[in-house]
Amino acid sequence: MTLTRTLLSAVAVTAATLLLSPVAFAQAYPTKPVKVVVPFPAGGTTDILARLVSAKLTERLGQQFVVDNRAGAGGNIGTEFAAKAEPDGYTIMMGTIGTHSINISLYSKLGYDPVKDFAPLSLVAMVANVLVVHPSVPAKNVQEFIALAKSQPGKLNFGTPGNGTSGHLSAELFKTMTNTDLVHVPYRGSGPMLTDLLGGNVQFTFDNLPSALPHIRSGALRALGVTTPKRWPSTPDIPTIAEQGLPDYSATAWFAMYAPVKTPAPIVAKLNQEIDAILKSPDMKAQFDQQGAEPVGGKPEVLADLMKTEIEKWAKAVKASGARID
Repeated sequence: MTLTRTLLSAVAVTAATLLLSPVAFAQAYPTKPVKVVVPFPAGGTTDILARLVSAKLTERLGQQFVVDNRAGAGGNIGTEFAAKAEPDGYTIMMGTIGTHSINISLYSKLGYDPVKDFAPLSLVAMVANVLVVHPSVPAKNVQEFIALAKSQPGKLNFGTPGNGTSGHLSAELFKTMTNTDLVHVPYRGSGPMLTDLLGGNVQFTFDNLPSALPHIRSGALRALGVTTPKRWPSTPDIPTIAEQGLPDYSATAWFAMYAPVKTPAPIVAKLNQEIDAILKSPDMKAQFDQQGAEPVGGKPEVLADLMKTEIEKWAKAVKASGARID
């Protein structure tokens, strides 16, 4: 009888331990470094924001959150890697409007599903894109740029951080609305693209404001207009494209953090809570403002709802532009 009771007691304890293990695991998490996948090269907006958030997560949680740049294919290589990673909380990623809303319509073959393969953690930031030109381009505003493009069809080349990025689709939308013939030159991220733009190898770009802003401030590039419906708070001196003759033009980029699907719910909740607190801190708000980004935060459901709306929106934009990548 005593042996039976002992065995039953042991089974009960084991069962209770198993039931509590996800919570206990989340309470202890993280116990080792966490990989933060950035599907673009260092120096671009995705990388900048990921490093800001990762540094704060490191401070708050006592383990290193290490950025891992895995660039290529418009963000698809790094995103697919993150989607297939072990769902244990030790691989997360910074996704973009491109990787998690646009690419599913733009690419005929995608190695991941932005909805089914990921657990949303938090919407990190909203960011304006900006139309910037090399100083050799004579246009001083959007209307002059449109006139120049129409006078030289097929002669103006625009670089973007890659196929499917918000910069790419911002330009495709601009082409459609202005009926201009502009040549797309995709790169493997903002860093190499901006290097070529600064060197005059391409004439203009639509890029995320945080990446382009240092060059705008230095005078190395000329900003013609932001892509948001209203002027961006951190750069009120740059007019919108909408107010320069294209009232219906609007394209706002966003960035968000994800974990692989099936990551334990308590870990998802813990990461969401920490990221949200980071984004709401005065220090982080100041750092984002300096970069030209607007921190957001909120529950994972906020991000899931945004994705649903954005996937539908950009599916229509991709179809209208005729852009398609096999």
